[in-house]
Amino acid sequence: MNVRWRGAAKRERLASCTLCRRRGFRFGGGATFGHVNPEYDGRFTFTRVRFSGGRGGWDHDYPQADRHLPLILNEVTSLRPNLDGSNVLDLEDPAIFLNPILYVWEPGYWQILTEGAKNLRDYMFKGGFVIFDDFEADQWINFEAQFRVAMPEAVFFPIDLSHGIYRTFFDMSSITLPHPSVNVVPGYYTVHENNDPSKRVMALINHNSDIAEYWEWSDRGRFALDMTNDAYKIGVNYIIYAMTH
Repeated sequence: MNVRWRGAAKRERLASCTLCRRRGFRFGGGATFGHVNPEYDGRFTFTRVRFSGGRGGWDHDYPQADRHLPLILNEVTSLRPNLDGSNVLDLEDPAIFLNPILYVWEPGYWQILTEGAKNLRDYMFKGGFVIFDDFEADQWINFEAQFRVAMPEAVFFPIDLSHGIYRTFFDMSSITLPHPSVNVVPGYYTVHENNDPSKRVMALINHNSDIAEYWEWSDRGRFALDMTNDAYKIGVNYIIYAMTH
């Protein structure tokens, strides 16, 4: 896939999010009642994983984060994502296999079901890419336990700024984006095919991090512009890396 700039002048204007305000992508309270997934048409559609177990949290930042990131992708890259809506899918739904990237919020409260675990494993080995975000500290224990139901053999490799993910589109100078509400140090990890770090990344884990919180509030100016810009740059890099590797 040829993913390129649509204008260098846009590099420093990511988080102004006039696009987000102009299109009216602000919904109240995170309520997910009435969500309708758009009809599949082959375009990249942002896809969030829903889970029913645990304390919930899968709908954190919904739907603003899911709408705002595709707007930025559409503006600064040659990717033409679906701007008409986003997906909310259970891992048990075979529709996950139509979408190259899944985003999982709050995996510290995630409870995976048997069918979902099988689908998740199959999804990753068939080329799917899963991003986990918005969990902190010892919430890792539950995340890892649930992930290992799907992939008991998984090795979590720590990554840093030198990883190619952070140079895929934006050449990042730092990934120490502070958690917007918890005093923790972010850490990033990957899971690779056959546990070989030279092979394809199947899962990307943002621990002690809540990158999508910045996307959610970018049209309201809740967080500093530089931090919101960095959150978008990381998000764009994740999507472009997953779509091109």
